[in-house]
Amino acid sequence: MSYSKQDLERRMDGALASLASEFAGLRTGRASVNLLDSIQVPAYGGVVPLSQVASVTVTDTRMLSVNVWDKSVVGATDRAIRDSGLGLNPVMDGQTLRIPIPALNEERRVELTRIAGKYAEAARVAVRNVRRDGMDTLKKMEKDGEISEDRHRALTEEVQKLTDAFVQRVDEALKAKEAEIMQV
Repeated sequence: MSYSKQDLERRMDGALASLASEFAGLRTGRASVNLLDSIQVPAYGGVVPLSQVASVTVTDTRMLSVNVWDKSVVGATDRAIRDSGLGLNPVMDGQTLRIPIPALNEERRVELTRIAGKYAEAARVAVRNVRRDGMDTLKKMEKDGEISEDRHRALTEEVQKLTDAFVQRVDEALKAKEAEIMQV
């Protein structure tokens, strides 16, 4: 068993990347191709991600365009978007679905900031779990005589500083996302 600061950093970066992708799926009143990432379309005898049956583009700040490649799944794609819980109503235009992004009301904005807060807390917990793993590794290494008590203390401080830095980055991402959601 060995301690690797790079491994801890990589795992904490993973928690931050996961948070970024969850934030990308939160609707902010502005069109974003990531808004439809979570949508699953029943097609070809199974359920596939929207990205496997269509391309999504932003035509302007409040309009998405979904170009479905196969005519036979246009209806299923339309239903999947309507039933996604995102509050979107596509307009069919041949094999293209135009999706106007409605403005958010105050109640929905507050709800989205609460959801963003939950995502951020999950990311903080993930970062702390990585810290715990690192600390456990250091304790075991000291107990097994692989590192001295002084080295253990120094590495423990290093892990804590790394954790604090990543928690701060999560907080900054949350603050930016909340500002984006609350912007009218």
